[in-house]
Amino acid sequence: MRLFTALDLASEHKRLLSSLRRPIPGVIWYPPQTYHLTLRFMGEIRARPQLEEIDHALSAISVPPFDLELAGVGVFSRPTRSRLWVGVPPSEPLTALQAKIESALRRAGLPPEKRRFTPHISLGVFQGDQSPEIVRWVQTHNLLRGAEAHVEHFTLFHSHKTSDEPHYEPCADYPLDLRALPRVEA
Repeated sequence: MRLFTALDLASEHKRLLSSLRRPIPGVIWYPPQTYHLTLRFMGEIRARPQLEEIDHALSAISVPPFDLELAGVGVFSRPTRSRLWVGVPPSEPLTALQAKIESALRRAGLPPEKRRFTPHISLGVFQGDQSPEIVRWVQTHNLLRGAEAHVEHFTLFHSHKTSDEPHYEPCADYPLDLRALPRVEA
């Protein structure tokens, strides 16, 4: 199973991001239902004991709930597939959550993440250089600001490889504040 942890976006954020889609030659837009903020990509996890260890480690994470804001757009240029994205300003609670997930997954036996955490939501991909239409899209939307949305949990997703568009299946939700869970009476 290809796994990753992410913040699933509020419906109002998905509507806003969906409104940014325009016909741009060469750009493949992701479907709005797939929009998320990746906290940590894990890759292929095949062994059931490791999957259980990951679940156990993630379920022990506790941080206060926080608000998530969207701000700005940009492009990650890569030799094979470049990406259009919407930014998420790094905040102390978001950075703390991502760091706790990274630590928990390392304790569960996963290798450290090689890339620095850059909070963003991918909207689409393209190959080759940035066309004038892509540059114009970035210039038009670079001052984007979305209303804050309250975050109370993060999600473990299973990424299914398909030939056309991405498909992500939620496997488990983890509340941010474990103190908010009801106590079980013995």
